Amino acid sequence: MTVSKTKSSFYRRLYVAWMIDSGTATSVPALVEATGMPRRTAQDTLAALADLDIDCRFTQDDGERHNAGQYQIHNWGAIDRLWIERNLALIKSVLGYP
Repeated sequence: MTVSKTKSSFYRRLYVAWMIDSGTATSVPALVEATGMPRRTAQDTLAALADLDIDCRFTQDDGERHNAGQYQIHNWGAIDRLWIERNLALIKSVLGYP
């Protein structure tokens, strides 16, 4: 199945936001481990969530250095989180994620 870069990018953003919101992966290293995507792709995807009006914020752990902490979704904007859950298998298949 051939998927456009636009669609794969959109699905990647949805999947990353879902992983953060579900607690599956809430940091860049956890996203990299869970998906196999390169670190830079994970960072770029997190930065691009705002383009979809998904409010994702980083909270640094108290007393920690070097950006130790986790991301949290504060608002999904116009995105339907339940649609993502219902289509999770499709999204993962399109992206080639485990």
